Amino acid sequence: MAEDPETAGADSDPADENRLLLDSMLGKLATYLRMCGYDAAYVLDSGEDPGDEQLLERAQKEHRTLVTRDEQLARRAPESVFLRTKDIEAQLREFRDAGYDVSLSDEPVRCGSCNGRVVPVGDEADVPAYAPDAEEAKRYRCRDCGQVFWRGSHWTDVAERLDGLAE
Repeated sequence: MAEDPETAGADSDPADENRLLLDSMLGKLATYLRMCGYDAAYVLDSGEDPGDEQLLERAQKEHRTLVTRDEQLARRAPESVFLRTKDIEAQLREFRDAGYDVSLSDEPVRCGSCNGRVVPVGDEADVPAYAPDAEEAKRYRCRDCGQVFWRGSHWTDVAERLDGLAE
């Protein structure tokens, strides 16, 4: 029986993933890490900037590694990743140097906007007029926010940036 593309992967175990929680200073990094396939929750996605205690509690409760630019907060979370720089490419290097892979997923897995899972959509799917035809590019839809994705020029630009991280 063929798997329904709208529910494919719905039963995947989150424990099999690298689950991250990025603080309010790392929104751009969250988008990149989502494109690399990480389950990268960004604290401002909820519209609120929680305090340190709430961040620590959420990281523990959701079994996420805290990624932060706050040195004091990083000291309080033993499994955290502390990033020193504001520059996105330098942040990606620091994250890589902490032992994480920063290469793009072969296929989109996470929504860059909301961190929801993306699933392939068929030829007959309702997609925005600006989306390429299914023959031109495989298309994906976020199961949470409904945004449609494909591997286009933005994907290529991010791939080139990530490939250029060599020191």
